Amino acid sequence: MESLRQAVSVIAHDRDNRRVALIRYAANSWSTTPVWTIPGGKVEVGERLDEAAARELHEETGLVVAPGDLRLVHTVQVKQGWDGKGPFLLVVFLATAWAGELTNTEPDKHLAVQWAPADALPLPMFPTSHSALTMYLTGGRGFSTHGWDGSFDPRDLVGA
Repeated sequence: MESLRQAVSVIAHDRDNRRVALIRYAANSWSTTPVWTIPGGKVEVGERLDEAAARELHEETGLVVAPGDLRLVHTVQVKQGWDGKGPFLLVVFLATAWAGELTNTEPDKHLAVQWAPADALPLPMFPTSHSALTMYLTGGRGFSTHGWDGSFDPRDLVGA
């Protein structure tokens, strides 16, 4: 029996200034072009989802949020992960308050970390991040899927 892998992401939404925190990943094995995404990553064995989300947000952006202050806003069921190791479930949380300043804390992995206008998201964007952001910002359904109509192809990047 295959176990379900879990990943988390955080939409850090500065509502007063109508902007969201985004990360620009460099080209690598799963994307042949630099791509925008929301902060996030893998859930460690034995780790709570909200704690993993708060940890990943801090590790990637320097923003600090208490796990209990995060709100679940979207879930994406992915048929084939970026790494070719099978399906995973992406759980997306919302943060509207935090401590710290947005910083590129992992310059070896990220080209940039920046605030982007919520109504003009930069492209290309990783499809699961784009789906979660679009659904959240438009008040859409809290669930989406990726890859069920075929396997992941880097050409699936939104705006590529």
